[in-house]
Amino acid sequence: MTDCIFCRIASREIPANLILETDTLVAFHDLNPQAPQHVLLIPKKHIATLDTAGDEDRAILGELLLNAAEIARRLGFAEAGYRTVINCNQDGGQSVYHLHVHLLGGRALRWPPG
Repeated sequence: MTDCIFCRIASREIPANLILETDTLVAFHDLNPQAPQHVLLIPKKHIATLDTAGDEDRAILGELLLNAAEIARRLGFAEAGYRTVINCNQDGGQSVYHLHVHLLGGRALRWPPG
C-alpha cells in the first residue's frame, strides 16, 4: 500500500514521533491531538478497517489494546484514566483507511463523544 500514509509511517518512509515499535505495530504521537496526550497505534500489516480484520488478525488486535494500556502507564496518565477509540468507516469517523487505535488522555473526557 504505497499510497497509505500509515503504511509509509510503519515502514519509516515518513518520519513520526515514535513512542513504541514492535515486530507487529508502531505507536506515535498524533499530529493533530484531540487531548493533551493523543497517541496512535497502528499495525504494520495493512488492515483497512476493523470491519475488514479477520481471524488471522486476532493477535494483532490484542497487541494494539494491550500496548495502548502500557503506553498510558508509561506516559503517566493511566491511573487518572484514558480512552481508546477505533473509528470504522465513514459514519464512524474514520479518515485514514488503515486500522488504528486512538489513545487519548491527560484531561477529563466527556461522554457521549459526538
